[in-house]
Amino acid sequence: MNLTTEQTPEGVMILKAAVAEADYAPEVEKALREYRRKANVPGFRPGMVPMGIINKMYRRGVVAEQAYRKANEAVFKHLEDNKIVIMGDLMPSELQGELDFNAPAAEYEFVFEAGVAPTVDVAIDKSDKLTYYKMKVSKEMREGYRANFTRRFGRLEDVDAVTGDEALEVTLDNGTITADDAYIGLVSMSEAERKPFIGKKVGDSIIVNVNEIYKNPAQLASTLGVKQEELEGIAPEFTATVKRIRRFAEPEMNAEFFTQAFPDGSVTDAAGFDKYIDDAIAADLARDSDYLLSIQLKNHLLAKANLKLPETFLKNWLYAVNEGKFTMEQIEADFAGFLRMMAWDLIQKHFAQSLGLEVKQDDMVVEAKEMARMQFAQYGMSSVPDETLEGYAKSILGNKEEAQRIYERVREDKTIGALKPLVTITEKSVSREEFQKIANENAN
Repeated sequence: MNLTTEQTPEGVMILKAAVAEADYAPEVEKALREYRRKANVPGFRPGMVPMGIINKMYRRGVVAEQAYRKANEAVFKHLEDNKIVIMGDLMPSELQGELDFNAPAAEYEFVFEAGVAPTVDVAIDKSDKLTYYKMKVSKEMREGYRANFTRRFGRLEDVDAVTGDEALEVTLDNGTITADDAYIGLVSMSEAERKPFIGKKVGDSIIVNVNEIYKNPAQLASTLGVKQEELEGIAPEFTATVKRIRRFAEPEMNAEFFTQAFPDGSVTDAAGFDKYIDDAIAADLARDSDYLLSIQLKNHLLAKANLKLPETFLKNWLYAVNEGKFTMEQIEADFAGFLRMMAWDLIQKHFAQSLGLEVKQDDMVVEAKEMARMQFAQYGMSSVPDETLEGYAKSILGNKEEAQRIYERVREDKTIGALKPLVTITEKSVSREEFQKIANENAN
């Protein structure tokens, strides 16, 4: 076996493995004997087929298979022994010549290509400076948070006319179908969609397009009392006659509200409620600020490392590994994001080694439990037993793709968490609009 390598300026290693007959012959003979043992050829008993026939039937393919396997093993051993980190997979090279596997006692040269990962040489210390942007709390934020919270404990009260986001009970009629007690919620509509209803009173009528009012086909079918497959044949123009108008009224800030909203007694008066809202806003804004700082740190490291990746090789590898699912134009369109991901992966591995960072199974279980907790919360279940979360976490981690995503998320959190204390961070207060502009500028 003779192995030679050549490094191109584009970061690609060409590996040529010359496999002599002595390298592959023992495996070829062993494989052919196994074929003979199992061969079912008319006129011969099992295991008694002449080797001449076996050679004619199988030798060419077996030689090709065993010679290639030997070359492949030699190449991977060379990469491992020399601690060469490759990107993507080992690929056959376009430099590969024709091979005649029928030739007796032949030497075969296999040519491979590997995209070599660049060396990551990046350090971080207090000379690296970042800004931690904190959003200023506005009156509109407080009102929005307060309204979202109190809405859960308020009530609907009857009013005389539509002024904004009321809830309407109407009769829908298109001359063929009549639906009594249909519900139209203006709160989910845009200002333009609400406009025709403004000023309407009980007893007033308005022409509506039910396909625009009820965008969910299942909801529309239920409202009209028909099967979903029957909707296509129904004229969408209906007369909606208002029967009742109700508006949401915030609860009074009294003992009944505080007992209902805070059964643990943590908030008992208006001042305490104001503080609760401010703390909730601060927690949400802190998450946004932390996330933005993480993106800034990531961008800073990518720029500082300035890794040169084997781009042409990686494009060809992506095209080959996806087996024609994507055109080269489609790969080009998303390639910048792919390069960024690959470079960040190398940087994370660099710091994992230099700082001794490790993702353990317990870390992944904690993250999976948090995912499960958030999923339950979406359905209004905020107090789920830990053993239930544990079961769901195991189920999530049982999915290989989901487990890989969790691993990458935990690894990035660990990397960012370890690097933040090493840099100089200065706080700066900005408006929501300024924060959004900065976030957009730093977006991936």
